[in-house]
Amino acid sequence: MPYSEFKTIAEVRDRFNLKVDESKNLFADIPPIEVSTFLQQILERNIPLANAINTEKARSELLIAPTLLEVRHIHQNEVGFFSGSEFNIDPELGLNGYCDFILTASREIYEICQPVFTLVEAKNENIKGGLAQCMAEMIAAQKFNLKKNINLSIYGAVTTGTIWQFLILEGNLLCIDLREYYIRNTDKLLAILSYPFQKYFSTNADKIKIK
Repeated sequence: MPYSEFKTIAEVRDRFNLKVDESKNLFADIPPIEVSTFLQQILERNIPLANAINTEKARSELLIAPTLLEVRHIHQNEVGFFSGSEFNIDPELGLNGYCDFILTASREIYEICQPVFTLVEAKNENIKGGLAQCMAEMIAAQKFNLKKNINLSIYGAVTTGTIWQFLILEGNLLCIDLREYYIRNTDKLLAILSYPFQKYFSTNADKIKIK
């Protein structure tokens, strides 16, 4: 049963014994960060085209990937970026299949390495339809990290490319943000995507040398 077979929040909640909280504005206190001229130009060119083509693939290539690669640039390539990668963690539990995007706190670019922080699920105009799948991928990431005794919050996002909704998994508590964010508010969007890496790299500055 691959990740894509999970269709409802209740299904994931019950199978993995989660507590689900949908009552919080999770990132209200995170200040926006400066957006590079490079990304601004890419999005200005690509948003009209992505909306016109209006397919999941176009939105992934034209909007989502450039935004996530900006996070990698912000952190001086200390963030691993994976697109359409196989992430088989526990097939018996249905935690297997392909993830649209995975971000790690690792320079490794050929293999997904711990810690995995962020999983992004691309959906064509259907945020709600992607939440269960993203939740399952986040649980898989949590299990993957725990194999190396890394117990950190897992961040997830479901996006159409222009609209983003975020999730956080801490232990067995899964929080779904009340707010949706829009690509035109790129400074806030990047701040949220960068937040877990900023926290991790600052905490582990003595172990990680950012060049």
